[in-house]
Amino acid sequence: MEISHRSKDAADYSKDFQILEKMEWAFSKKDVDHFRNVLDSKPSLFLRVHAVCMLADLKDAGAVPPLAKVLREDPSPLVRHEAAFVLGQLGFKSAVPALMEAMGNDDSVLVRHESAVALGSIGDERARSDLEKAAKDLDEDVRYSAEIALADLAFLKHLRTRTQKPESQAVLSAESVSRC
Repeated sequence: MEISHRSKDAADYSKDFQILEKMEWAFSKKDVDHFRNVLDSKPSLFLRVHAVCMLADLKDAGAVPPLAKVLREDPSPLVRHEAAFVLGQLGFKSAVPALMEAMGNDDSVLVRHESAVALGSIGDERARSDLEKAAKDLDEDVRYSAEIALADLAFLKHLRTRTQKPESQAVLSAESVSRC
């Protein structure tokens, strides 16, 4: 079996393990500020991806601002994609403006696609007009993602119209349509 050139020359991230251990400690303390500081220090790709994922696992609305900053400013499309993904998984409506901005303006198809998916997962009507624009994107994956997100919005609207009690409307969210 031939080993690919990429795996033979894979980056050595062992120098990051000490920082990752501190991130694990910060995670156990639910310390969003620690992750913000790590991300602001412009660490390796390895640490940025881990920081983004750990922020998502905190399930804290305080994670939205640092994740939105990553989505706007990180030089790596991979990291920006992960930020869009976790913002969608978190489901906080405060992430919608950053996701709409990324969906409309990011150079990376991967980021635009994932931002559209995240907007569908969150299910906020404020995203409708931007999703309609993205449904005309030059990239097919972005278009399909926007179309699915628009269908998610339509389904949530449908569910709300079928619900009689106002308190049950508060329970309806994109969790009803997000199964990934």
